Amino acid sequence: MSRIGKMHVDLPKGVSATLKGSHVEVKGPLGTLSRDLPGHVELKQADGKLAVERLDESRQARANHGLARSLVQNMVVGVSTGYTRVLVIEGVGYRAEAEGQRLTFNVGFSDPKFYELPKGISVELADRGAKLTLKGIDKEVIGQVCAQIRAIRPPEPYKGKGIRLQDERVRRKVGKAGVA
Repeated sequence: MSRIGKMHVDLPKGVSATLKGSHVEVKGPLGTLSRDLPGHVELKQADGKLAVERLDESRQARANHGLARSLVQNMVVGVSTGYTRVLVIEGVGYRAEAEGQRLTFNVGFSDPKFYELPKGISVELADRGAKLTLKGIDKEVIGQVCAQIRAIRPPEPYKGKGIRLQDERVRRKVGKAGVA
């Protein structure tokens, strides 16, 4: 039995779930998320809790059991409290600017790089454009946006310049030995 899959998903106050076959829709104070669950599992609702159950004991059902529970849990947390990720830009003169849903990055290239934020994602800039706080209700979309922004200028190992997640540790290299 999957340790993750056998746990119940509690629905906080103000959050409701609608089940239609393998399709689940979760509504909360921050918005609505819907998703088709992977095969070989079904979702049952009782007493303000959701439970994921396997339809059979096949290898695919065992693999999807914990996955389905995690997907539903992420949806419930997203519509109730939301997700936040912080990106840090390091480097002299490196910064970001926001104009609506469009971000402009000046990160050491000859011309600025642009990124269009998807619908449902908001950004706040701090430290004169060196710190970006991304907020949204879909954990998958937030992670994808962070990965795409980080890919504009990944942190380099010698000086640590570039775009990285706030809790990311960059392994630093020593560099040249210098003339004695």
